[in-house]
Amino acid sequence: MTQGPVGTSSPNPPPLTAAASLVAVQGIVLLFLAVMETANLADERRSLGLSTTFFFAAYGVVLLAAAWGLRRRSSWARGPALITQLIMLGLAWNIREHVAVAIVLVICAGIVLAGMLHPDTLHALDRDPTAGDDQASDSSD
Repeated sequence: MTQGPVGTSSPNPPPLTAAASLVAVQGIVLLFLAVMETANLADERRSLGLSTTFFFAAYGVVLLAAAWGLRRRSSWARGPALITQLIMLGLAWNIREHVAVAIVLVICAGIVLAGMLHPDTLHALDRDPTAGDDQASDSSD
């Protein structure tokens, strides 16, 4: 079984692993979209294309960092992961006439939200992975 980050004796809970994996996939998709936007730049819309490319690339890097942080049980990674899922739900509602795409967005966001809000995930992210086992025993007293 896969071990958690250095300093933890238990593996990451499966809901956290699933959520981190899907957030990483979302980051990779955004980086792919940035590359595709760069490949389709036209002279008439160069500044719009470059700003869109920069946005997709930056957001993709943030999501990859958040996925890495979730894997390492860093509580800071919760925010970018959760806000992205809320944006995806809004985007799915906005493009609901494209049923297949909207369904994929909703399912992906739902899985990540369920994984992030699962009690095992919340417990894993609330503990400080850099603290020793002394902190865990002190907090239970």
